[in-house]
Amino acid sequence: MTWLPRDFVHPLHVDIPGGAGHRLRPISGADAPLDYPAVMGSRERLWSVFGPAWGWPPATMTYEANLADLERHAAEIEAHESFNYTIENPERTALRGCVYIDPPEKEGADAEISWWVVDDEAGGPLERALDAFVPRWIAEDWPFERPRFIGRDLTWEEWLKLPDLG
Repeated sequence: MTWLPRDFVHPLHVDIPGGAGHRLRPISGADAPLDYPAVMGSRERLWSVFGPAWGWPPATMTYEANLADLERHAAEIEAHESFNYTIENPERTALRGCVYIDPPEKEGADAEISWWVVDDEAGGPLERALDAFVPRWIAEDWPFERPRFIGRDLTWEEWLKLPDLG
């Protein structure tokens, strides 16, 4: 895909500074047993954030549909089409959210980045660590010149109003 240099190698494991041992790694279908309860346990808040733009996560989402989503994300990562990093707890026994790095859908950016944490991490130290770390990580380790941080630089409502790419 033209949005990344051919020789770019995406990070495989990234410790979150100030994240008390949490780390990022590319998500896969094998994460479904941990991802599904994380998503559905925070579904109402996630829908309020992502629903208008992505239609996700629907109230009727099944485990199988979630598994299919994760397998699609893994294939997109492998093809360097987009990236979904799961946020693992220090024990690697729970998923605490995700970071999305996507090619732009709207004018004015060369990547669109967003993230979420489960309800019991919202507003807490992990989310604050991500808020501080993700923009720095993108600037230092990714080849983007104009990344857009949706939900941070602008609201999802503002993003929806931007002109679509050609």
